Amino acid sequence: MRVLFLCRHNSARSQMAEGLLRAIAGDRLEVASAGTTARGVHPLAIRAMADIGIDISAQRSKTVDELARDFDVVVTVCDTSCPIPPRHKLLLRWKFPDPSAARGNEHERLAAFARVRDGLAARVRVLERRLDRLAAAG
Repeated sequence: MRVLFLCRHNSARSQMAEGLLRAIAGDRLEVASAGTTARGVHPLAIRAMADIGIDISAQRSKTVDELARDFDVVVTVCDTSCPIPPRHKLLLRWKFPDPSAARGNEHERLAAFARVRDGLAARVRVLERRLDRLAAAG
């Protein structure tokens, strides 16, 4: 089963969601992320994920146009201006604020990334269980 997470810049929310699902599901699912534009993986997203033991530093930011195949599940994780998803069987819309827009000192900005990461983690765990049930039924 192929799962795609989408957001605008493919730098934080979708990258963290990709890393979370990959860590939970292992090789049972093919997981990717993309955006309208590719701005690189945000250093604070990498740090927030490292804080929970998940390394996303090797993930690459990419545009949705770089992905040529269809997906079984597409999950948008942006609060506004989400990209148009490629072909899919199931579309989910999760609204998360962009932690890259957080202001304040580095500690406060990292806390914003951690809040989004934790919200994504809760949703990703539910998604993984749902996809397991779908796979078992079908």
